[in-house]
Amino acid sequence: MKLLYYPGCTMKTSAKNLEKSAFSIMNALGHELVEMENWNCCGVVSSLTDDDLMHHIAPLRNLIHVEDAGADKVITLCDMCYNTLKQTNLRVQTRQDNLKTLNDFMDTEHDYKGTVKVIHFLEFLRDDVGFDVLKKLVKYPLKGMKIMPYYGCMLLRPREVAIDDAEEPIILSKLLMALGAKVIDNPFKIECCGSYHTVEDKELVAKRAHRITNFAIERGSDAIVLSCPLCRFNLDVRGKEAEKLFNSYKQIPVFYYTQLIAVALGLDLKLCGFESHAVDPLILLKKKGVFEKEN
Repeated sequence: MKLLYYPGCTMKTSAKNLEKSAFSIMNALGHELVEMENWNCCGVVSSLTDDDLMHHIAPLRNLIHVEDAGADKVITLCDMCYNTLKQTNLRVQTRQDNLKTLNDFMDTEHDYKGTVKVIHFLEFLRDDVGFDVLKKLVKYPLKGMKIMPYYGCMLLRPREVAIDDAEEPIILSKLLMALGAKVIDNPFKIECCGSYHTVEDKELVAKRAHRITNFAIERGSDAIVLSCPLCRFNLDVRGKEAEKLFNSYKQIPVFYYTQLIAVALGLDLKLCGFESHAVDPLILLKKKGVFEKEN
């Protein structure tokens, strides 16, 4: 099955390992992600004001190009892209006056008809593939690994675009159990990582990374799994920097869920891009004996 894919900017820069590991998973499952043509930046965050239509142009243009490609659904890996595209899609599908204004403004594009469904890759794995199917394909179960799922904001807020329960999400927990890992719950799993404060106030974000991670460590977690590139940077890189702020604190590895799936399925580890992490996940994987040396 071929599925139209919207990458967004981060997949081509700091989150190449998220994209490559996802593509390897799809190949293993017999599916193909086809990158859409003429995509542009999603706009990064959705407009928070009712009368601001300007910031819906960028995401809507992408949705128009999905229709132009003859598709009625599009998959994205980035949580922020998912959130931005889906919020704009929901707005124009429910507010025809806004849709008309935007269509009239973009007079060199085809009119958007509102036929596209925006899907996060996690949703596809849960709803179309099925975690039970993934479980049967596992070659190297993540036995012995205690992992905390972390969701952040963009997958769950606002509720209208959430892929799971906004207060008690379980999608990552279900996935981890299918891969053979033990799930460590954490009440901070839906707290913000600090987002773009990482640019102007690194110490603030480092302290938030410590707050989120330290509780997981106290509960015996070996690692954190997440889906958002910005969350990965903040918990991994800024978390590593938090070691200088807190005595005896040592940051644990942070994985993308796609990397753990790739490991469990026995796929090429080079596609996981572990070398770009501040805390090397391979050390933990080898310590836990998850895969054989020849992998």
